[in-house]
Amino acid sequence: MILSMLCWGSWANTQKIDATWRFELFYVDYTFGLLAASVLFGLTFGHTEPTSPNSFFANLHSSSTRSIVEAFVGGAIFSIGNILLVAAISVAGMAVAFPVGAGLALVLGSLLNYFVSPAGNPVRIFGGIVLVCVAIGLDALAYRDLEGAGKSSAKGILLSIGGGVGAGLFYPFVAKSLTGPAHLVPYTVNFIFALGALVTALPMAYLLMRKPVNGKQLNVSDYLAGNTRLHAWGAAGGLLWGLGTIANFVASYVPMIGPATSFAMGEGNTMISALWGVFVWKEFKGASARVTILLTLMFLFFLLGLTSIALAPIVK
Repeated sequence: MILSMLCWGSWANTQKIDATWRFELFYVDYTFGLLAASVLFGLTFGHTEPTSPNSFFANLHSSSTRSIVEAFVGGAIFSIGNILLVAAISVAGMAVAFPVGAGLALVLGSLLNYFVSPAGNPVRIFGGIVLVCVAIGLDALAYRDLEGAGKSSAKGILLSIGGGVGAGLFYPFVAKSLTGPAHLVPYTVNFIFALGALVTALPMAYLLMRKPVNGKQLNVSDYLAGNTRLHAWGAAGGLLWGLGTIANFVASYVPMIGPATSFAMGEGNTMISALWGVFVWKEFKGASARVTILLTLMFLFFLLGLTSIALAPIVK
């Protein structure tokens, strides 16, 4: 779960390497990287016992249509939500996109995941979620003070809500595909999930290229004009997110942990993103004393919330 949180909070750094490379173009390579990661992990960690019914190819062959469809739909919903959240950041900035999108995803996803597969101490899980939501709110206030309120807009808020709903709705489909007769195992879920993400990412990216939420209209030729380095960074972002995803799916498959705890811990990625912003990208350089206090409180509430969630499976 910690590895998942680290990867989910770090992949966006690969988009920051070149500010001129638009997010619509980056997202195509990112999704190809996500698919490549699913194949890589499926053929290595997921294929260690060829005679086992849970081995990658054997499980794909024996799994039910229901499980495959659920994993595919989960990937499709995720991809739509994720690209909308990235679009929201480009329009409204971090101060709007992250508290609305990440906060909504955390609450919606954790509630639905707990109902799909209840595991862990619910008081610790949902108490931790409340603390994390407070931390996200403090993070938003810090960014607002830093950037000002000028970027906020109805378009940005709507995109953030769409992104949050997508990010919150996808995981219950994954959780369902891991249960029941002839269910998928984490490595096969990850592969089907990545296929679903790719199927929706390509038309969504093209739609946003032709109908941009921010900036000029783009063509396929703009994507093809990108050099190898730019495409490689996008794929690297997908590989990193893919590593976090398989770690999260494997954790959620453990009965004592379950999807609600695993997802909620993974959503601590906002804290990791903030750490990158503060210490690497120097986004808060020269910030006021108020911003420093807000950031300190944000990290404190995040740590308290994530500790509560992490202890939920083992402390009654």
